[in-house]
Amino acid sequence: MVSTRGKVWSQRDGVKGSEEPRMAEYSPARYVVLGLIARHGPMTPYELKARVEDDIQPFWPILHAQLYRIPPELARDGLLREEAEEAGRRRRIFHLTDAGRTALDRWLADPDTAEAETRDPAQLKLFFADLGEPADIVALAIRQAERHRKWLAHYASLRGALDPSQDSRQRSRARLLRLGVLHERAHAEFWESVAADPDRLDD
Repeated sequence: MVSTRGKVWSQRDGVKGSEEPRMAEYSPARYVVLGLIARHGPMTPYELKARVEDDIQPFWPILHAQLYRIPPELARDGLLREEAEEAGRRRRIFHLTDAGRTALDRWLADPDTAEAETRDPAQLKLFFADLGEPADIVALAIRQAERHRKWLAHYASLRGALDPSQDSRQRSRARLLRLGVLHERAHAEFWESVAADPDRLDD
């Protein structure tokens, strides 16, 4: 739920011909697929898409097409097992394999990550603010403060609906929402200070 307004991608999605793909060669989107199936059980690509929209999209945008392409690729690498329905809608259902669980565990245990890349259009305008009119930066700051206050209220509402004492999944979600609240509050307070005094440069 932390909207970083940016994305991070690794170089290579997977390696063919290797019995045990290395973690560095899988993109974060692949671990999203492994993690969601580990948490919720066997899923179709359509069900994965729905889960991503509910739980992941606000802080880690993923193209819908990826969620249809990645599961078969992970199945070819042995990290998922594909089951095709013989009747009805003939859906493709993907199960986590032992190798997939091992890969997910290794990824979670690795403390290193790629550097985050944040691309905020408001920060770009802030950089060039000296080329515009003084009123422009105030108008930008007011609009940005409103936007971040909206996200702050949204994350706080989601956090308030959780009971972290119930299970580990809710605790994980609560931690992420806490980060979202702190992130949005800091941005809202910064932009409010700019709106109130554009010439203020220090806290």
